[in-house]
Amino acid sequence: MDIDFNNSAYAQFLAARDFLLAHRTDQPLAARDFRWPVMKRFNWALDYFDVIAERNMEPALWIVNEDGSQQKRSFQQMSERSSQVANFLRGHGVMRGDRILLVVGNELAFWETMLAAFKLGAVVIPATGLLTTEDLRDRLERGRVSHVIVGSAYAAKFDTLNGDYTPICVGMPRLHWLSFDESQEHPITFTPDGTTQATDPLLLYFTSGTTSKPKLVLHTHQSYPVGHCRQCIGSVFSPAMFT
Repeated sequence: MDIDFNNSAYAQFLAARDFLLAHRTDQPLAARDFRWPVMKRFNWALDYFDVIAERNMEPALWIVNEDGSQQKRSFQQMSERSSQVANFLRGHGVMRGDRILLVVGNELAFWETMLAAFKLGAVVIPATGLLTTEDLRDRLERGRVSHVIVGSAYAAKFDTLNGDYTPICVGMPRLHWLSFDESQEHPITFTPDGTTQATDPLLLYFTSGTTSKPKLVLHTHQSYPVGHCRQCIGSVFSPAMFT
């Protein structure tokens, strides 16, 4: 893939990233001098991750489980695998702007789905498996969820949650649910249906709700990879997105 390093969104993202990394221990300076990159169109998974992943066999993901077992995937493997998942999801009706409730632990499927949704332009609502059925009902309703991707250990919580959403199960097969494993049968290349605006929604988080009802916090394709908020720059951002 040919990249215009002087003018591309890729280069502007790198410049903003490098500034934050260089000044990550100097929060006042980072907050004072940081400038948002001026990007009209940007999709982190397509315009950054897939670019650096091409023929890149360095580890991008390394999961160490409590029992000591490990799972390691290269950048190229994650790029190809997420494209398979994106094609699978598209084939089952996931469209740009659709909201996906993702209730999966720290496993391969979580990160594959995150990248896949980014490529599709879908919006991910990450959620912990500790949520109750009523918590999940609230997220389905207020989050206007169209699709749910759930680890088999948590799927039973949805038995009484009616709604017009596509149910996809990760792990053990479940009656009336699509199997995430079917994504393995799809192509490893992905063609987007159009361009992604930098201001398009990317992630929709529900706050903890410790003192009141959880609130919705929206991140875009620009705000999350570059930095959550100007006040937090240098201390709270997502370095994992910059690997």
